[in-house]
Amino acid sequence: MSKSTRPVGNLWLAEELWKLDAIEFGDFTLGRTAVHSPIYINFRRLISNPKALARCAKIIKEELEALMSMRNPHVHPFTLVAGVPFGGLHVATAFSLGVNTPMIYIHPPATDKADVIEGIYVRGQSCLIIDDLITGGGSILQTAATLSAAGLVVRDAVAIIDRLEGGRAALKAAGLNLVSILTLEQIANYLMSAGHITEDQYRPTMAYLESRNGG
Repeated sequence: MSKSTRPVGNLWLAEELWKLDAIEFGDFTLGRTAVHSPIYINFRRLISNPKALARCAKIIKEELEALMSMRNPHVHPFTLVAGVPFGGLHVATAFSLGVNTPMIYIHPPATDKADVIEGIYVRGQSCLIIDDLITGGGSILQTAATLSAAGLVVRDAVAIIDRLEGGRAALKAAGLNLVSILTLEQIANYLMSAGHITEDQYRPTMAYLESRNGG
C-alpha cells in the first residue's frame, strides 16, 4: 500500500517519473558503464507530460542562476545550449525556450553525421551541455570534445539525474563541472519511503550503487 508521502524539493520529479512508468526494476545493461543495473530510468517518457518537462527546465534555470550568483560562481556564463541526443534534446529544447537562449546539437555517434553540429554558432562562444542522465559521462565528454574541436568553449554540463557511477569524476578530470538535479540514490530512497517499491527492489539498488562507488 502506498504511503501518503508528499514529495519535497525536487523529488516531485521522482514521483512524476514513477507515474509515467519511467522507472523499471530488473537486470539492465546500459551502455558500457552500467552492467547488471537493477534499476532503469527512461527519462524520455517525460515528453508525455509537457508541464513536468517545462518544470524541469525551470528548475535548471533556477539552479544555474543560484550557482552563478554566488560570490565564487560555480557555473560560467553561456550563450548557447547543446542537447545530447536523444534524451537530452527534449530537456535542452525546453530549457532553451524558457531562457531564450539558442540551441545546437550533434548527431548521435555511429551515424553519418556524428560530428555535424546542427544550429548556428561562432567560434569562441560558450556552450552549456544538457543531458537527461549521466552514468559514466561518456556521452557528455564526447559532445564536449566535438564542440571544443569546433572552437566552442565548454566548461559546464547539466544532467537531470546523476546515476552516481563515476560520471561526475570523469567530467571533473576533463575540466568540466557537473550540475545535477537528482541522484539515483535520492530517487530510490523516495520510492521506498513513498511505498512505491519493496525492500526486494530497494536493497539491490542501494547495494549496486555502493559497489559502483567503491563501497
